[in-house]
Amino acid sequence: MQRCALVTGGSRGIGAATALKLAAMGCDVAISYRTQRVRAEEVAAEIERLGRKAAVIQADLVDPEQARALVRRAAEALGGLHILVNNAGYTQHAKFTELSLEDWERMIRVALTAPFVAAQAAFPYMREAGFGRIVNVSSLRALGGSSHGAHYASAKAGLIGLTKSLALELAPYGITVNAVCPGYTATDMTREALARDGERIKSLIPLGRAADPREVAAVIAFLCSDEASYITGETISVNGGIYMR
Repeated sequence: MQRCALVTGGSRGIGAATALKLAAMGCDVAISYRTQRVRAEEVAAEIERLGRKAAVIQADLVDPEQARALVRRAAEALGGLHILVNNAGYTQHAKFTELSLEDWERMIRVALTAPFVAAQAAFPYMREAGFGRIVNVSSLRALGGSSHGAHYASAKAGLIGLTKSLALELAPYGITVNAVCPGYTATDMTREALARDGERIKSLIPLGRAADPREVAAVIAFLCSDEASYITGETISVNGGIYMR
């Protein structure tokens, strides 16, 4: 069976690395983007160079209807859908007292509601195929909280709860659901923090460095593979050992 995958936020960082890793595993891959069309098309070209079909779809995941339509368009473009990687997200550094209700609700919509809607829309395709993999990209902030992004940490923690709940409900259909919690990773989202405070951050990480996006992508891709068929409901940290300090 030819596997078809959708990676949200696949134009850069962990999402782009995951899309390419899945293509290298033999999957046809659709990626979504919000504003980075050129970068998304560059990733799609790389996927096609690997001999796989690629699709690029614009979607603003703050809108649940766009999240739902994204899944439908990906399945139509690829001829089905077997793998969903809920990766899209953003960061906003702000103290709890500075956050507006709009800030809170936007973060929840993108980081928690959109993965719920996308999984709900993807389920019929996976059920029909008798095979499914859903991987939700959470964060180390889900496990340890945040002093500068309570809404981000809360949404990512909620994503772990969603992961476990879907794993229980979807297991009878041959669908596994897992979460990955990256630590500091060298992406656009962390570039400012690493530039500003990189030495201190690295001193907190036993391995002494930030992750390469491909290292996180390798774990995500494994969870999407046949080899991970008996793993579901799990949360895997990819953080260089930062919580051992």
